[in-house]
Amino acid sequence: MNLSVQLHETASNFPDKMAYHFLGQQTSYGELDAAVSKFAGGLESLGIKKGDHVALLLGNSPYFVIGLYGALRAGATVIPINPIYTPDEIGYILNNGDVKVVITLDLLVPLFEKMHAGLSKVEYVIECATPQQTEGQDRTKLSIYPKLKSFTEIVASGSASFEGPELDEEDVGVILYTSGTTGKPKGAMLTQRNLYSNAKDVADYLKITNDDRVITALPMFHVFCLTVALNAPLMSGGTLLIVPRFSPKDIFHLAKTYKATVFAGVPTMYNFLYQYPEGNPEDLQSLRLCISGGSSMPVALLKNFEKKFNVLVSEGYGLSEASPVTCFNPLDRPRKPGSIGTNIIHVENKVVNELGEEVPVGEVGELIVKGPNVMKGYYKMPEETAATIKDGWLYTGDLAKMDEEGYFYIVDRKKDMILVGGYNVYPREVEEVLYAHPEVSEAAVVGVPDPNFGEAVHAFIVRKNSQLSVKELTEYCKEHLAKYKIPSHIEFLEELPKNTTGKILRRALKDVVLNKN
Repeated sequence: MNLSVQLHETASNFPDKMAYHFLGQQTSYGELDAAVSKFAGGLESLGIKKGDHVALLLGNSPYFVIGLYGALRAGATVIPINPIYTPDEIGYILNNGDVKVVITLDLLVPLFEKMHAGLSKVEYVIECATPQQTEGQDRTKLSIYPKLKSFTEIVASGSASFEGPELDEEDVGVILYTSGTTGKPKGAMLTQRNLYSNAKDVADYLKITNDDRVITALPMFHVFCLTVALNAPLMSGGTLLIVPRFSPKDIFHLAKTYKATVFAGVPTMYNFLYQYPEGNPEDLQSLRLCISGGSSMPVALLKNFEKKFNVLVSEGYGLSEASPVTCFNPLDRPRKPGSIGTNIIHVENKVVNELGEEVPVGEVGELIVKGPNVMKGYYKMPEETAATIKDGWLYTGDLAKMDEEGYFYIVDRKKDMILVGGYNVYPREVEEVLYAHPEVSEAAVVGVPDPNFGEAVHAFIVRKNSQLSVKELTEYCKEHLAKYKIPSHIEFLEELPKNTTGKILRRALKDVVLNKN
C-alpha cells in the first residue's frame, strides 16, 4: 500500500465526499482522484518515468495536493521546496536533487527565465495560475522560457483512467531538504513505506476519521503539514480546509463556518490566535483537538490557550528524517504539559548515552528513533547517512529524558539550531553567507527568544572595515537567504569569544544577549 493507492481507494469509497475546501470552492474525492490521474498521465506524456524527480515550489493550494499525488502516481520522487527561498537556495536543491520537472506559481516563472542556464537538468517548468490572474490569460504564450507548460494543459492531456507503474515500498517517494551543519541542505529520502506508515499511524493515534475537517494552515512543503494535516486526513477520508497563508481571522472564520474538528500548528500560530483581539471562543467550539509541533510550546501559552478556547492541545515531536512523527501526547491518557508524549504506533523512541546504551529513567541523553517511518538515508550522502542511522536507529541529535510512564521530554534542541516560527535555521548556513561578505572578518549566529516567533536570529560580526553598517549587511543577507533566516539583530564586536582551540563559543555569545535582557 502507498499514498496514491490509498487515495484512489478512499475516492472509490467516498466519491462525493468533500476532499478539500479552498477559497470558497469545494472539491470531492472523486474529482480529486480524477485530477491526480490526469496529471500523472500528463507527466508521463512529458517523458517522466518511475524514479524521476519532480519539485514542488508552491504554497498551500490544490495545485500542491494534485501535484504531489499526481507525481507519486506517475512513480516520480517529489521534492517540496519553500517558494520564498532565494534563487541560490532553490538552484542548489534543484541541481543537487537532479530535478527534471518543476511545478511552480506563475509569479515565479521570471525567476526560472533568469536561472535556466544554470539548471541544465530541468526539462520542464509547469506553471500554476494564481487566483488573481486574469481569466483566460495564457502566460505560457507570453513567456520567453522555452521549457514552460501550464498546469491545466498537463491535466487536460492526461486520462482519468491512468494508473501508473507498480511501486515498491522501498521506492523513494519524497526527498525533503533540511539544512545541515555544513551549511548545505541534505536531502532526506522518504520511501513509500515511510510516508504511508507515518500518515496511517498518525491518523490512528489521533483518531482521525472521515468525519474530521482539518484546518491545513501549516505550509504544505513542510513535513509537519505534509503528514499530519494533509496525508493523514486524506487517507482517512477527512476534509482539508486549505488556508493559503496563516491568518488568525481566516482560521476563526473557517473553523466556525465549516465546523472544523482539528487544527495543527506551531506555537507561534497558537500565540497569534490567543492574542487576536477578535478571537471568539465560540468560533472554535467544534474543535476536538489542536496539535502543536515544530518547537516546544511554552507551558503558560498552552494552558492559557486551552483555558480561553476550551480545547485540548496535544504536543508531539518529529523530524524530517522520521517522516516526521515519533511521539504525541496520547488522547486516551493524561496529557502532560511540556512533554512531547509517548511512542506513536509502530515507532520506538529511546534515550541513550554516547555509547548508544539506554540511560535510566529521568536521565538526559540523546533521543534515538526506530520504526517504519525512518528515512532510507540522505540523497547522495552515504557518510552522513552512516553517521545518522546506526543499526536501524535514527540518531536525532536532540537531548531528551523519559519519565517512569514513558513520556518523553526534549531538554535541548539540536545543538545551536534556531527555530523561527517553526522553521529550522542552522547558524552555520547563515554564517557562510556572512563570511562571504568582503568586509566581514568573523561571524557567529545564535538564536535568542522572540515573543512572536519563538526565536530570532542574532548575528555577531567582527568587521574588517568599521564603515560596514547593519543596514548594508542586512541588505546583503536579503540577497542570499530566505526571509526567516535573515538576522533580525546584528551586533558588531571587536572579537568573538573562543576556547583554547580557537573554536568560537556560541553559548557565551547567547548568554551575553540573555543577560542584557
